[in-house]
Amino acid sequence: MGQNTIETIVDGGKASAGPPLGPALGPMGVDIKSVIDAINEKTKDFAGIKVPVKVIIDSDTKEFKIETGSPAVSQLIKKEAKLEKLAGKAGEEHVADLKIEQIIKIAKMKEDTLPAKTRKEAVKTIIGTCLSCGVLVEEKDPRETIRLVNEGKYDEKIRTGKTELTEEELKQLEEEKIKMKQELEEKRHEYETAAGQIIGEMKGKDKKEIEAKLKEAKIPPEIIKDMLPEEEEKESKEETK
Repeated sequence: MGQNTIETIVDGGKASAGPPLGPALGPMGVDIKSVIDAINEKTKDFAGIKVPVKVIIDSDTKEFKIETGSPAVSQLIKKEAKLEKLAGKAGEEHVADLKIEQIIKIAKMKEDTLPAKTRKEAVKTIIGTCLSCGVLVEEKDPRETIRLVNEGKYDEKIRTGKTELTEEELKQLEEEKIKMKQELEEKRHEYETAAGQIIGEMKGKDKKEIEAKLKEAKIPPEIIKDMLPEEEEKESKEETK
């Protein structure tokens, strides 16, 4: 008995019999539609994300099994929160909020790949990753949410695997995200104003000295990079004869 393995990458839930998968499956003697349907069922929760897939085919019986890789937890958080990018300063900036149902949804997606022994442990792992992504959970710092998980506050939802949100909850999350974006923009403006004032006051000073002053004022590195003036060319000290 031998095995043939076909490896490819598909859009979650949208595999098709077209190239490259269809032509690769053709010579294997399997029911292509059955394989495609199985892949789409296995990857439907990853809609909008590229998913690595292995089709392992028994060369004698033509039976097959599907194995899928899984996107990084941070990418699933990013997709669930509908973000273009995650926080630039983890732990200090907040770019979105997720409900526990959304955390459970991601935990279920990752159950086959996380080292967690229980769904509750998997949920805590996902919440922990939210901290590094600048995403709140249930309008709280993820560390506080983990404490509540440990106390059993969300046990029933975790046990039943609840992942659905109401229209009202989805609307609330979108409003929170817009508010957080506005707050970040206002904060960036404050940093830029403070940086501009420091740079103006230190005009003519050494670039490293200005940079140190900006860091001392806790100006974020990306703003320092954008605003720090280039060193002026040193004029020659030699007198023109």
